Amino acid sequence: MKKKLHYSRGDTIFSILLYTISVLILIIVIYPLWFIVIASFSDPSAVGTGKVWLVPSHFTLLGYQELIKRSNIWTGYRNTILYVAVGTFIGLSVNIPAAYALSRRDLVGRRIITLYFIFTMFFSGGLIPTYLNIQGFNLYNTFWVMVLPFSVAVYNIIVARTFYTASLPDGILDAAQIDGCNNLRFFFTMALPLSKAIIAVLGLWMAVGHWNAYFNALIYLKDESRYPLQLILRSILIINDNLTIAGSDEAAILARKIADLIKYSCIIVSTVPIMMLYPFVQKYFNQGVMIGAIKE
Repeated sequence: MKKKLHYSRGDTIFSILLYTISVLILIIVIYPLWFIVIASFSDPSAVGTGKVWLVPSHFTLLGYQELIKRSNIWTGYRNTILYVAVGTFIGLSVNIPAAYALSRRDLVGRRIITLYFIFTMFFSGGLIPTYLNIQGFNLYNTFWVMVLPFSVAVYNIIVARTFYTASLPDGILDAAQIDGCNNLRFFFTMALPLSKAIIAVLGLWMAVGHWNAYFNALIYLKDESRYPLQLILRSILIINDNLTIAGSDEAAILARKIADLIKYSCIIVSTVPIMMLYPFVQKYFNQGVMIGAIKE
């Protein structure tokens, strides 16, 4: 027979306050997202006058229809998906082995190499030297400029390194070496299979970073056919804002309404696909991030 837990009056009050605060925080976080969704399906006049609260007012798909008419948005989707897939793969291929190597206590010069990595977190050459380097390597205005030069993320390496330090005791490596397992084989057959949690977490971080990236494309790409989705949406918003200024009074009002709808639709189009990844990797967050947060 399980004993029933008896809560004191103080525990009950504390639980009520805790749940109340949690619900309020949840509403504060979720409502702005929900407002963007319903505003994208509502008449901009209703949104501007404060008539849109919980459900769309004067339901319309005009914003999405106008957005879909732009053929370059599909090009942006294609480019962004490619940047996310290739960039995440390259990022994991670079950062995970580096993190594993730095977690090995028998690595010669381990502390010096770690300090070398950490140094780059505080000091960098700046935009102009980086631009000149990219031009020197013939990466300017190419697909690879979006996935190669910035693939190393020191923060991700540190998190993954701490994960390996906490999750792979030296005894496992010693036992494997006794059985004739070399370092390379141990990494692929033992370390990687035990790294699903941290790989999922870092993979999601990198995917979100590549999905939202626009600054590097703005600086290092000049061919619109290589623009990512974020830069295409930025161009659409700028064009619509210019049309509202250039038109007559009635035309400007109509263009302003369409521009507002397109603005909300752009937010939905650019965020929903990447948000759909979270449910698939959510279970790895506690295991990956919390273990990675343990100090040596």
